[in-house]
Amino acid sequence: MKRIILAGGKGFLGCALTEHFSRAGYEVAVLSRTPQRATNAVREILWDGCSLGDWANEVEGANVVINLTGRSVNCRYNERNRRLILDSRVNSTRVLGQAIAQCKKPPAVWLNASTATIYQHTFGQAWTETGRIASTPEAKDAFSVHVATSWERAFEEAKTPQTRKVMLRAAMVLGTGKNSVFPTLRTLVRLGLGGRMGNGLQFVSWIHESDFCRAIEWVIERPTFHGPVNICAPNPLPNTDMMKILRKIYGMPIGLPATEWMLDIGAFILRTETELMIKSRKVVPAKLIESGFNFEFPIFKQAVENLKGKAN
Repeated sequence: MKRIILAGGKGFLGCALTEHFSRAGYEVAVLSRTPQRATNAVREILWDGCSLGDWANEVEGANVVINLTGRSVNCRYNERNRRLILDSRVNSTRVLGQAIAQCKKPPAVWLNASTATIYQHTFGQAWTETGRIASTPEAKDAFSVHVATSWERAFEEAKTPQTRKVMLRAAMVLGTGKNSVFPTLRTLVRLGLGGRMGNGLQFVSWIHESDFCRAIEWVIERPTFHGPVNICAPNPLPNTDMMKILRKIYGMPIGLPATEWMLDIGAFILRTETELMIKSRKVVPAKLIESGFNFEFPIFKQAVENLKGKAN
């Protein structure tokens, strides 16, 4: 049985991947600060995300390591939260690199989470994996880009010559699970608050949870993938269009818009940051498309209709 080590595997994406790979016949070992469950296909193992311990024995002989560890960015970026967001990503990446480096039989592939937020705020040509990496004052994204570049630098610096390494520059993943953004968007629409955010021109890159899991498996199985890979659907769309589609599918004729100053107030009340709503993330999955990957949900409307059916 093939074995996957999944660090940070108890969040929305981790649970989706655990279910996907256990169904596919893999044994999944989830590294967690609060291990609980244990079945024939899934085990949870204690780790702290920053230092070597008994958990490192699990890496020996594993087929795949996937690291999703990271403090949620859905919070206020005060000094404490900034430190937690950055350290949780960089430290977990470094210690996994150390564990792999000391293996006699290291994993064949290591996939480390990153983010499509690393690319420059843009309304023009969509960014592929060679897109420009920079922050923009208009998008208020200097901290987020710093986190993303530090995260990837720690990954690149890990000395694991026998292990293929892939950075997963993931866009917003749409699903019905806990901590997915989709239930929040659905609630806003149902309350009549599903209008455009800011000027509504900012592009949204996204991917359905099913395609997210399938894309991860696709990358694992094809040794030609290495370095950064954009994990997103091929059709980003403006925020105005996204909210219009949501309103239509959920039968809500009105959606009050929110100006940027209103978003600032709302973000403060909800203890989050405006950047998450106003940055234009226009990203396309060039490497996945070139490799022949077939998206089940390439269009936002298709994805929402599918998720609505799951939630009902």
